[in-house]
Amino acid sequence: MSALTVSQEPDQNWDDLVRFWEEMDWPEGSKVEIIEGIITVSPAPGLPHNVTAARIHRRLLSVIPEDWEIFQTLAIAVPSRLGMLIPDLVVTPLPDYTESDTHIPAALAELVVEVTSKSNARHDRISKPAAYATAGIPLYLLVDRWAPGGPTATLYGEPKGDVYRVLSAAKFGDPLTLPAPFDLTLDTSEFPEA
Repeated sequence: MSALTVSQEPDQNWDDLVRFWEEMDWPEGSKVEIIEGIITVSPAPGLPHNVTAARIHRRLLSVIPEDWEIFQTLAIAVPSRLGMLIPDLVVTPLPDYTESDTHIPAALAELVVEVTSKSNARHDRISKPAAYATAGIPLYLLVDRWAPGGPTATLYGEPKGDVYRVLSAAKFGDPLTLPAPFDLTLDTSEFPEA
């Protein structure tokens, strides 16, 4: 099943878009994001996708400070890119929150992780990194199970404008190291291939 886009008024402003995103009754279990001003509804990711995210999550837990958290369903807002994005993992110092909060500013994140799904790989490769870089998120890890040359994991950093620099890349089976503050080597052979 592929992603669905929801049309809205072309002159709709950010606050109206967010209100619509928050208040609409979306299908149970779906992932609903605003990507470049367009509301996108995707089906829940499959088991290999979730196994990959869970393995990265488990490894990150061993190295993050006590006052940081790893979230799997937390929306991060990038209003300048008309984005309300839900990365597969968000690593952030625990933000202030209230019960009514639905998202945090993307700039609070230290690391975001996306694991591609066949239906939305383009967003994870192009649209989302541009938004994450614009927000100044220091590190972006893309685990691309559907990469044209075979499954890869690519770590991006040093955001400038809406562009990241590739810090390192590994084909599945090779190690990939995350720099400080994580100082962690991921074993990509643990990631299921597409």
